[in-house]
Amino acid sequence: MENNNLSEAERDAQQLAAALDALTTEEAPIEETAEAVESAPESSPEDDAMATDAADAPESDDPYAEFERELKGLPGKWYVIHSYAGFERKVKGNIENRKKIMSLEDFIFQCEVPMEDVVEIKNGQRKMVTRVRIPGYVLVRMDLNEDSWSCVRHTPGVTGFVGNAHNPTPLRFQEAFNMLKPLVEVKDVNTAKAVAAKGGLAVARTPIAEIDFEIGETIIIKEGSFAGLPGSISEIKPESGKLTVLVSLFERETPVELSFDQVTKQ
Repeated sequence: MENNNLSEAERDAQQLAAALDALTTEEAPIEETAEAVESAPESSPEDDAMATDAADAPESDDPYAEFERELKGLPGKWYVIHSYAGFERKVKGNIENRKKIMSLEDFIFQCEVPMEDVVEIKNGQRKMVTRVRIPGYVLVRMDLNEDSWSCVRHTPGVTGFVGNAHNPTPLRFQEAFNMLKPLVEVKDVNTAKAVAAKGGLAVARTPIAEIDFEIGETIIIKEGSFAGLPGSISEIKPESGKLTVLVSLFERETPVELSFDQVTKQ
């Protein structure tokens, strides 16, 4: 392979690695010292009984754990292909059509564009949108051979595999899991199992909030007792949709809690 192709493949791999790093949070290992173990209080009979009851209790339904088990049991490996930005879903449809036309369903199993739900809050107005999670990338679960490689590589809109162009490296399991777990919203694990039985993947999905406000920004209060007054944002609470705004009254700053739709940008 030519040097310029190698350089392009390396750049693609670096871009994907950066995207994966953003999706994964690493926790530092917790080390237990000998002193801590020695100083720990002995358990009482009541504590032992509670621990026994907890061990005997049925496990709660965890959609992510169920999804992880499903993912491990699926045939093939996950590969990442690079597409033109904005054409990810078109590429997915093209690959699904080509694998049928070329009778490669036994080698190309699934094509996914990782998506995410985002609640955009702009100028006090909420809007739910679904967008591509990592623009320019599409995931394909497949058994790699000459025919499956050629089918995917020569699909319109595909610019190549990430990594080695002719012998791409599949994603590690944890990478695939992190990228795929927000795919489909379901209400319970039984629904996830039904979707998985048909070759799909399903877990619960939580919308991400994108707020068009910043700490220190000056806004105008639209309604309520302080309507028409300017204020400065001192705190943003995305989980409750509230802002703490400092309003100047009698030459003193007074904190006022307002909802996003009660203020507008200056």
